[in-house]
Amino acid sequence: MSSKISVVVPAYNEEQFIGALLRKILDVDLTVFSTAKEIIVVDDGSSDRTSKVAAGFEGVQVLKQVPNQGKGAAVRRGIEAATGDYLIIQDADLEYEPDDYVVMLRKLREPGIEVVYGSRYLAGYERGTLVNWWLGKNRNQGWGAYLGGRSLSLVGLLFCGKYLTDTVTALKLFRRSVIANLELFTTGFELDHEITAKLLARGHVIHEVPIQYSPRTSVEGKKIGLRDWFIAIRTFWAYRDL
Repeated sequence: MSSKISVVVPAYNEEQFIGALLRKILDVDLTVFSTAKEIIVVDDGSSDRTSKVAAGFEGVQVLKQVPNQGKGAAVRRGIEAATGDYLIIQDADLEYEPDDYVVMLRKLREPGIEVVYGSRYLAGYERGTLVNWWLGKNRNQGWGAYLGGRSLSLVGLLFCGKYLTDTVTALKLFRRSVIANLELFTTGFELDHEITAKLLARGHVIHEVPIQYSPRTSVEGKKIGLRDWFIAIRTFWAYRDL
């Protein structure tokens, strides 16, 4: 293989899903790109068997953080440990499909492209922004989560000067040199917005490609909530400039 992609998986009490996710990641065929996979699971203080399940997969590196420090802290730990040419952040909850690595990596390997976000809302975007907003919600996604995420696209535009259809996507792909050179500080879900704001402030262009999405509910273990929306706004504001 001539290149390597580091897959960073932050996980907190994901015993139910982590095994299925890792099987899917391992099954993704990237030989067309001559790219090998480095899989790094960062167990963020789980009280269940997340680490044990992940450690049962050959070739999967498991890092533990005790006590729980937040998703952002787990992602930062994974970035520090990564050695690949490319780096992708993948949530552990099976809302996002590892099969989409192919379309994202194909885009990233185009000349001059350094960052690719997988957008849950890009499909059908040619219908126009307003129509896309109206029809873009997944049928299993709650209106609160949907409108909260879409409104942060407007916050990003206001504070950072760039409209992205899905700033809160949990499937982000980078040339590792780009993400490794960002000095990151936040420890929660707001790390997504710190990364986006700092990339845009440095003049990086963020490209989006459509991806699959299968949302889960709070009953099924979804952890993000209204408080995180207010923190996201504060984070965009705090890191809008270098």
